[in-house]
Amino acid sequence: MRPTLRPDAVLVQAVIAGALSFAHLHDLAEAAGQDGWKAWAYPISVDLLLVAAWRRLRLLRDTGDQTRSAWTWFAVALAASLGANVATAGLLDLNTVPAWLRILVAGWPALAFLGGTLLAHAPAEQSPSTAVDDAESAPVSLDIEPVSEAAPPVTEIPAPEPAPALPAAPAVAVPDALLDYARKIAADHHARTGGPIDPDTLRTRLGVPAPMADAIAAQLA
Repeated sequence: MRPTLRPDAVLVQAVIAGALSFAHLHDLAEAAGQDGWKAWAYPISVDLLLVAAWRRLRLLRDTGDQTRSAWTWFAVALAASLGANVATAGLLDLNTVPAWLRILVAGWPALAFLGGTLLAHAPAEQSPSTAVDDAESAPVSLDIEPVSEAAPPVTEIPAPEPAPALPAAPAVAVPDALLDYARKIAADHHARTGGPIDPDTLRTRLGVPAPMADAIAAQLA
């Protein structure tokens, strides 16, 4: 069965209002010195900013974020559209457009570009309720180990014999000058990091073997 097309009064009214507003914006831009294709681009720019601000406003409402920025740009685009409709209703002589109106028309592209960029690239923060819903909908895996019915008998393992003690390493003599220099390095390290210097860092800074670095670190402790 073929679908029947029925005229929608609201849609027809929106098309008529949009066409009239489009024509008024074009006439105002042309009167302000924007001739040719530029005069036709102005109503497109105003209507696109109005639609973009409205879509951003609905998105922010759905996520529960603040809608102040979207309302601001929606009001700017609406004021431009209403201003053109009022200005072309006979209240303004389009043959002698004032200088301030020419300035507003000439500066509109930069303002519309700024508003469109902010509306398109502003990040939408995730509301707390959405985060809670995402956490609740995330799958939860429970790793439960099966419990055996009968535990196997425990076999006693004999303790290993202690390893023979190694002979003590001979004490490393540290020169006093090297010890004083090590104290300065340790103090500088403590001032920068807030903690004592470790033997590896001390060995790298002094360029001494590991046994001597351990001996110096033991005396600095």
